[in-house]
Amino acid sequence: MIFKRNRNKQTEAAVEQAPAPAETAPEPTPQPLRERMRATRQQIAQSLKGMVNVRRRIDEDVLEELETALLVADVGAQTTGTILDELRLRIKRSRLDDFDALMGALKDYLTDMANKVAVPLTIQRPASGGPFVILVVGVNGAGKTTTIGKLAARYKAEGKSVLLAAGDSYRAAACEQLAEWGRRVDVPVISQGEGADSASVIFDTVAAAKARNIDVVIADTAGRLHTRGGLMDELTKVSRVVAKQDETAPHEVLLVLDGSTGQNALSQTREFAAAVKVSGLALTKLDGTAKGGVLFALANTFGIPMRYIGVGEQVHDLRDFDPAEFVDALLP
Repeated sequence: MIFKRNRNKQTEAAVEQAPAPAETAPEPTPQPLRERMRATRQQIAQSLKGMVNVRRRIDEDVLEELETALLVADVGAQTTGTILDELRLRIKRSRLDDFDALMGALKDYLTDMANKVAVPLTIQRPASGGPFVILVVGVNGAGKTTTIGKLAARYKAEGKSVLLAAGDSYRAAACEQLAEWGRRVDVPVISQGEGADSASVIFDTVAAAKARNIDVVIADTAGRLHTRGGLMDELTKVSRVVAKQDETAPHEVLLVLDGSTGQNALSQTREFAAAVKVSGLALTKLDGTAKGGVLFALANTFGIPMRYIGVGEQVHDLRDFDPAEFVDALLP
């Protein structure tokens, strides 16, 4: 269902019944993550081709080639330096002397690094009895609305009731896009239409969720350039207004990042974290980019929990972050 409210009237507008979800063919079986992330893996493999073929003994030339491979995968200069420093220590301590041993040490260290941010999101009703509120933020094009639709489908399949807030009211057709996802996964959406005040939409949605005993509210927010201070201030307002419904809300601020932007994801994270308390990350579009290594830069720089990774358009392509699986998919 799509609920619309007219802020210029004293009474709530009529509730519109959304069309029944269209019957669609079953989604294909999810592909292994290693297949989904082959672009980054092939990029690293190409950089390491000389070492793989001849299995050279470890020396500084080999470490320089490994450095290049990490940089082209967008691990970033600072994090790459941290990784190489650790590998040098492990080489000295364990007397590693061949390529296979080096790659094993690299795999172990990357997994350790990723494990520090592998914290699944736990949905738990707050003590107030109201809904668990997830505020989804990010720049335009990062995949916010699509991620919301996939999360709604996931939580509904787990037996939770879900209500969506169409708070991205400034981008053309954003409300319609979320409404379409609502129809697709059979989850209700509250919208005031294009141009409405985002904070007002989300405030009303949380109020409706409390009245209907809904488990989870997922709120879309206006996509914004992280360099636009005024727009970031509006995001702070949204968070403040939500807290008027429940002083502990939002219970999760999920920042959605486009993995294909590489190191730009770091500057986005820095600016969004300064505006709102970002408590989790979702890194999307990893299936179509060779820059998947940026995940380690995010982990090393911020330590914010990595909740989800996105590797495709299907509902099941939003996956819980599994460090061991991710590192295996990344390395040749």
